[in-house]
Amino acid sequence: RAADVMFKERKRIIFVTREMPFNLIHINNMKTITEAGGIICPASPTFYNKAQSITELADTVVERVIDLAELQQDAKRWKSE
Repeated sequence: RAADVMFKERKRIIFVTREMPFNLIHINNMKTITEAGGIICPASPTFYNKAQSITELADTVVERVIDLAELQQDAKRWKSE
């Protein structure tokens, strides 16, 4: 119901998927969500930051969701050299 209200009111909605592998039903549902304006963000951590703990690894997913929600945060950023 909450997601339905977010779509109805044209608000930003982020779905963080955690189950893998995806089956065709998952993929079709994610397509429908995307077409309705939702954002799909798989809970896949990044490894390029060389995390030293599970917490640091999980933080990469959390930081990505916070970025998508357009909230302020003090997170480590990847910088090209």
